[in-house]
Formats: sequence, C-alpha cells, structure tokens
Amino acid sequence: MRKFLIPALVAFILSISWATYSNATIAQGPDNDTAALMEAHYGDYPAATPLVAIAPKVPVEGETVTYGSYNDQSFTGYLARPEGETGPLPALIVIHEWWGLNDNIKAMTRRLAGEGYTALAVDLYGGEVGGDREKAAQLKQAAEANPQTLEVNLRQAYQYLEKQQKAPKIASIGWCFGGTMSFKTALLFPEELDASVIYYGSGIETNPRLLEPLQMPILGIFGELDKNPPPEKAMEFETVLKSLNKSAEIYIYENANHAFANPSGTRYNAEAAEDAWEKTTAFLEKHLSN
Repeated sequence: MRKFLIPALVAFILSISWATYSNATIAQGPDNDTAALMEAHYGDYPAATPLVAIAPKVPVEGETVTYGSYNDQSFTGYLARPEGETGPLPALIVIHEWWGLNDNIKAMTRRLAGEGYTALAVDLYGGEVGGDREKAAQLKQAAEANPQTLEVNLRQAYQYLEKQQKAPKIASIGWCFGGTMSFKTALLFPEELDASVIYYGSGIETNPRLLEPLQMPILGIFGELDKNPPPEKAMEFETVLKSLNKSAEIYIYENANHAFANPSGTRYNAEAAEDAWEKTTAFLEKHLSN
C-alpha cells in the first residue's frame, strides 16, 4: 500500500505547490505584472511577425480540436501535424502570448509541426483574443484570476497528447504570458515533461525549493532590454538551475526587448529572433527526437 501512496502524495504536494505559486502571484497582484506588461507593449498590437510568414519545413495539416473540459467549459485548441503522418510523433504544448490564440499563433504552431511534431496550441482565454494591449491585459488578468482552470487546462492538454495522440515525448513552449505558462507546465509535470522552452516569461521563479523537482531540460530565451523579466532575473534563474545540477540553456540577446520573437507584435528583432528559432529547433530535436 505504501508504494502506491507515496507517488500520490508527491503529486498532491507538487499540485499544491503550483497552486500556492499561482495564488501568491495573484495575491501580490496580477495588476502589477499586467501593468508592467502593458508598459512593455506600449504602442504594440498583434500584427503578424516575419516568424510566421515562413512556410513550415514540410507540408502540415491543422484543425480545431477539443482537448478537455472543466466546469462545463470545453477547452478548444489548434492541432497541427505533418501532412500524411499517421503514427505517433513527439509533441508540443504551444502556449500563446498575452494576445491569445490568434491566427499568428496558429501559423507558428504549423511551423513548429513542420519540424516533425504534433503541436497543440492551447487556448487559455476561452476563445477570446486581444486586438490591443488593453484587451490583452483584461484577458490575461481574467485567466490568472482562475488558477485552477489554468492548471486543469494545461493538465488536460498534456493528457490529450499523451493518450489520444500517443506522443512518446512531450515538451512545452510559450512566449510572454505563454512563457510563464510554459514554466508553470514544467511545475505541473516536473518528471513527465521532456523539455520546456520559455520565451521571456515574467513569471519564472528562482526559489531553489520550487525548482528542485524539475527533471526536464530547460531552454530560456530573454532580451537584454527587457524588464519582464529583467536580465538579472534570467541570470539568477540560470544560476539556481545549474546549482541544482539541472540541464539549462539560458540566452540573453543583446539589444533585444520584450516580445522580440513573438509570433504577434511590433517588437520583432530579426537577428535575435532568427537565432532564437535556430536554438529552439535544435534544442527540441535534441531532447524530443532522440
């Protein structure tokens, strides 16, 4: 009996840790974090960036899927796979920026699928998208006000890829708000997730106790001019992870600001974004394809 109770107890403790982390973030005020992101996105709007104008490496097919539900609310996302592939593939949980699951994220999901993955773009905003920073801020705040729903959404996305898509390996990737959620996905699946890619998630944590359970390799992409998070926090994140003997690749790009590699927005930095894409695809291939 004991050997069955221990894994359940560990899972319960980790779930409580994630919820405590989420509630603490909200308690200290998503208003503060959201206000900082509004400042970072001043004058910004969700225009397609050159990242999504590039065709996938191979033809892909995409469709809208329902990957879960909670409290009578269906979780509907966008699934992309290489065209003609019928067998199980390594999979990605793709997490949108604070603009929501818009057409640019769908295009980026197809591009990621073209690298040889089943890519599921989750929707954490219940079907809404932001056309300006005020609406994006409202959507982000509303989502973070319900951390339990966010957790169930991400858990069911993982389970959908694992059980219905039969993915042998699963990673998470997200930008901005999605970068924070990619980090939280790692907290939810500290042993199960095979890799995590975090593009300038302002919600990264440097508490060793919180990071200790993480077993997956982590790729962190940050900007030197960013304040959400600032480069000092990104460097501390790397220092703590490596002090815990975690596999971590952290890059801070010179002259790059927040959202420099987003699928949507006007903060695009071509040189940094293209290099970050190359590092991302190499990282995923290393940890998912082998």
